[in-house]
Amino acid sequence: MKSIREIYECYLTCVDVVIDTRKIIQDSMFVALKGANHDGNDFVQQALESGARYVLIDRKDCFLDNRTILVENCLSTLQSLASFHRDSLLFPVVGLTGSNGKTTTKELFHRVLQKKYNAKATLGNLNNHIGVPLTLLGFSSDTELGIVEMGANHQQEIAFLSAMAKPDLGYITNFGKAHLEGFGGVEGVIKGKSELYDFIKESHGKLLVNLDDSIQNEKTKDFDRITFSFSDVQADVVFEFKLNDNFVVLTHNEVAFHSNLIGKYNATNLAAAITLGIHYDVDLMDIKDAIESYHPDNNRSQLLMHGAHQIIMDAYNANPSSMEVALQNFEAMQHPHKVMILGDMFELGGESDTEHLRIASLATRLTEIKTFFIGEHFFKVSQDINHLESYFFPDFSTFISELKKCTLPKSLILIKGSRGMALERVLDYLK
Repeated sequence: MKSIREIYECYLTCVDVVIDTRKIIQDSMFVALKGANHDGNDFVQQALESGARYVLIDRKDCFLDNRTILVENCLSTLQSLASFHRDSLLFPVVGLTGSNGKTTTKELFHRVLQKKYNAKATLGNLNNHIGVPLTLLGFSSDTELGIVEMGANHQQEIAFLSAMAKPDLGYITNFGKAHLEGFGGVEGVIKGKSELYDFIKESHGKLLVNLDDSIQNEKTKDFDRITFSFSDVQADVVFEFKLNDNFVVLTHNEVAFHSNLIGKYNATNLAAAITLGIHYDVDLMDIKDAIESYHPDNNRSQLLMHGAHQIIMDAYNANPSSMEVALQNFEAMQHPHKVMILGDMFELGGESDTEHLRIASLATRLTEIKTFFIGEHFFKVSQDINHLESYFFPDFSTFISELKKCTLPKSLILIKGSRGMALERVLDYLK
């Protein structure tokens, strides 16, 4: 079998690394990963016919010619290849993780840094043990700054991804109630996400820190850090915050950054991106332009019109922490008729009933908003909710059957739930 160095030499002759034969372009490298339903080894011939220069395989029976490279395990080889490549890169890499807001923050980082550098970032949400190596292998010699988003749902995952990405600067958006099942509770989330801090400390890197987060402030006091705050004048960068027609506006040094993001919870994401830009010497007016030209997409806090309704589409994901701030933000928004459509939150383990009941109770206490709860987890706690404007449905189809019977007046509608609920489908049935 070839060594990683020999495989790396093959990689350097390729234009891309892919794991899906539908995304193969001429002279790319195809890695035959095994999934729950498919084995990439079965598509070797197809990959070569589609233009792959090399194919990594881990089944001997799939070897065809010198274009097929047999390895012990395709996934571990992909990860080792990415780590080997990272060691050759001379430009700085920014690594970020957190319970909420990772992808939005990563997109903001990218927009801001692109104003001065040839910056490359994680595509979409490719932030796991497969996505991170693909991201790293997408960095090339002409890249000037890399941004790597790292997600995790269990202990030691961030440690593993950090060791691969080797970030020079790290940022944790927040510690929230996400993936409680895998992390073993909130304390486990803090410990797991803080593995990024552990790597930065060992490698003598820098941290970007929100001083308004008391846990992060305390955990990072002994680090080399760049800080921002809305209240602590000792921070490196201090911001003022306000909402303008529900959109976040930040001010620093008398420069106002008018964003297209709603909700106070996005203020921290914006502040982090502006602070990072300042740290990397991006001109403040260029940062302002980057912030103001960014529009959220992919069902992340999107504000859109649908017929007569104004929709806050936040259906990309949900956990108790993000759900709570979304409800609080929605309560503060001004509109004569508001509706919430909330879907189940997944991966909460033994905390599922408690957290679904807490969010359902919060929704009924915050305001007299008509609220539709969808999914078996919310439905399970419905008997403990006594509220005339709360309606519970065990699944999506049952909710849609009811929705078809009614016509909502012109409304401001919040749609939020875990990815598995796919609540963006609601738009197909809203009148």
